[in-house]
Amino acid sequence: MTDLEAPLRRAAPALLGYAAVRALGLVVLAVWSAARGKSAHTLLTARWDALWYTRVADLGYGYEVRLPNGDVHSNLAFFPLLPWLERFLHAVSPLSYADGGLVVSVLASLAAAWGIFAVAEHVHGRRVGVCAVLLWAVLPVGIVQSMAYSESLFTALAAWSLYAVLTGRWLTAGTLALFAGLTRPVGLAVVAAVWVAGVTSVVGVSSAVGAGSFVRDGSAAPAPGARNWRCALGLALAPLGAAGYVLWVGHRTGKGPLGYLDVQAGWRNGFDGGAAFARFVGEKFTSFPSALAGVGLIVGVGLVVWLYVVGVRQGQPLPLLVYTGVVTALALCASSYFGSKPRLLMPAFPLLFPLALALARLRTSRSAWVVGGVAMASAVYGAFWLNGSGPP
Repeated sequence: MTDLEAPLRRAAPALLGYAAVRALGLVVLAVWSAARGKSAHTLLTARWDALWYTRVADLGYGYEVRLPNGDVHSNLAFFPLLPWLERFLHAVSPLSYADGGLVVSVLASLAAAWGIFAVAEHVHGRRVGVCAVLLWAVLPVGIVQSMAYSESLFTALAAWSLYAVLTGRWLTAGTLALFAGLTRPVGLAVVAAVWVAGVTSVVGVSSAVGAGSFVRDGSAAPAPGARNWRCALGLALAPLGAAGYVLWVGHRTGKGPLGYLDVQAGWRNGFDGGAAFARFVGEKFTSFPSALAGVGLIVGVGLVVWLYVVGVRQGQPLPLLVYTGVVTALALCASSYFGSKPRLLMPAFPLLFPLALALARLRTSRSAWVVGGVAMASAVYGAFWLNGSGPP
């Protein structure tokens, strides 16, 4: 048995379950779209952000849309790794840029599921790992995992970087953090997790807080000197992707290191500590029907915060808490695109670990019924959502 076969066999139930849930979602989407005279393929590859990514792959950077209100939507807001992969697949195969993006997302979603399993298994055991993957698959906005978007690619890179941190593989962790930083702005969360784990490891903080200085499988840890130089190099690599792209955008726009913030401002997007989101929620209570949506938003935010607190109490490793905290803060405190917040929270998979622990305590038959029911509801909602307003 090769080094890859054993971990793959351990992850097989999670990956097969994940594939089944996503297949269900795609079948329901295809049927729903056909009934409405729409193309499921177009919905997955040629709407919203997917169009912006394919334009970058096809035309490069420099495309922008000027709106009547003066806003400028520049494709410099979109990080380059997904368009690079789309361009590569287009160059070596008959795939279009859009279909290349779809292939990347499908493969990356499986890699993400495997990475989530690896992290959850390392922290809580195999059964919880399987449950965590299934919960990630049945998220209400889980259909995004099958779109030509960058969420699946980013989650895969983030999950495996975190797993590398937890198992003391610093060069791997730093390299994957570099690529995560080339995928989405929230790559900052992966960099922060790697840096916090690396610094606590170097200064000798106990691995009990998740510093990543131990390997659960019992293999011998590297000597301190070897570990320290690998750790230092991993920490040096981690921020290069995000920093490199942001600095390149600043140079291209002529606005210096903060040029990327100006690009985001053109989309009316920024970080205001959640003030704009709070006003958005407050405005829902001006009439009765919309007040129900306001209550739902408050409950949703409360659930996210509660899951994070439970994760802290259950002793999640420090790198996971840092990563999840940064992803959650950036998602909830962004000043625009409020409908995107569930999608932006999707990479914060450690939030699901407390639910996975609860699900793992049920009998297998009961947990199967729970997951099956939620998977069907998620598939129907995903088809309805994508045929309607969809992810902005």
